[in-house]
Amino acid sequence: QVQLVESGGGLVQPGGSLRLSCAASISIFSIYDMNWYRQAPGKQRELVAAMSRGGSTNYGDSVKGRFTISRDNAKNMVFLQMNSLKPDDTAIYYCNAAFGRTSHWGQGTQVTVSS
Repeated sequence: QVQLVESGGGLVQPGGSLRLSCAASISIFSIYDMNWYRQAPGKQRELVAAMSRGGSTNYGDSVKGRFTISRDNAKNMVFLQMNSLKPDDTAIYYCNAAFGRTSHWGQGTQVTVSS
């Protein structure tokens, strides 16, 4: 059974940084496209960052230049480095693994940006 477990969320002041991690119990992790989504209260879930199995990346417009996605296929992990955080980045962040029509989600980790 596939499991995705996020960690690294918390409370940070505006301008600060956080690094989110997602540990995946997936066989053949390297074939999956790995993504980070977020959902703020009262808003739809949105794509934050994506990394294909080939290593190409894509970012939401609001985080370009501030967030960086990376993955370690040897450790079945994906990361999201978040810099210059803003209050608008406050949300639950979800790890997602996608392959074909298959999509798996983690339980989410809360990120709160506030002074």
